[in-house]
Amino acid sequence: MTIAAPATQTKPAGRSLVWRRIRRNPLSFGALCVIVLIILAAIFAPIVAPYDPDMPDAMAAFESVSWKHPMGTDMYGRDQLSRIIFAARVDLSVAFAATALAVAIGAIFGAMVGYAGGWIDNVAMRLVDAVMAFPAFVLAMGITAALGNSTTNVALAISITQVPAYLRLIRGEMLRVREMEYADAARTVGNPPWRIVFIHLLPNCLPPLIVQATLAMGFALLTMAALSFIGLGIKPPQAEWGVMTAEGAAQIVTGEWWLFLFPGLAIMITVLAFNLVGDGLRDFLDPRMRGIR
Repeated sequence: MTIAAPATQTKPAGRSLVWRRIRRNPLSFGALCVIVLIILAAIFAPIVAPYDPDMPDAMAAFESVSWKHPMGTDMYGRDQLSRIIFAARVDLSVAFAATALAVAIGAIFGAMVGYAGGWIDNVAMRLVDAVMAFPAFVLAMGITAALGNSTTNVALAISITQVPAYLRLIRGEMLRVREMEYADAARTVGNPPWRIVFIHLLPNCLPPLIVQATLAMGFALLTMAALSFIGLGIKPPQAEWGVMTAEGAAQIVTGEWWLFLFPGLAIMITVLAFNLVGDGLRDFLDPRMRGIR
């Protein structure tokens, strides 16, 4: 009878603490809502988009913003709003895939290197330093140019540029947690090294990894758009924010400002939202903030 009472009070207290943290950072909560809306719009693009994104209409070419076309049309008469909505599918899927692959590779190898230490750690860190010596965007350009600018290759190129950051992060966390008491206890009872690393230690390294991955989503989106802008990303006529921005940039001097503005705003808003959510997660997962009411 006396044991059940604290359990019944835990959930309301936990919800109250979560709500207090959300109220303390309303910008991050608003950014999370924006990301959710963008993801939902991308998932339900065939329902949400008012027009077929690839359907040309010569009679509607270069139409400015209107009730019929809220974001105007391009040189082929295609509706800009519909193309931006469908482009979110490509940009978000590539960014998510690249980040997830980089997180998986970086976490696995970073955990093993950090736990092993010694010469293995030294060799791995020098290799990471060599990769990080190249500017990330230049490295992505080289990989994409070598492999071809398909969606899969672009995602792979972006993930390769992100792996060193995750590897260094998890390696540093592993160096810290491997000296903790629960790590000694896991070794004492006879757990094999792989179990100690991936079952007992790695889960305790995940909070900073989650924050870094959220922040890196913005970098992945920017890299994706930049590669497409210079012709090394997604090929036209596939709707993609970077491609649309590049097509619109050529029309600014002739007055078709909407072709460049709205895809650029889509990139800016999405990247900013991911950065704000990352900042909020950093505060939310910080152990030093748990006691703050």
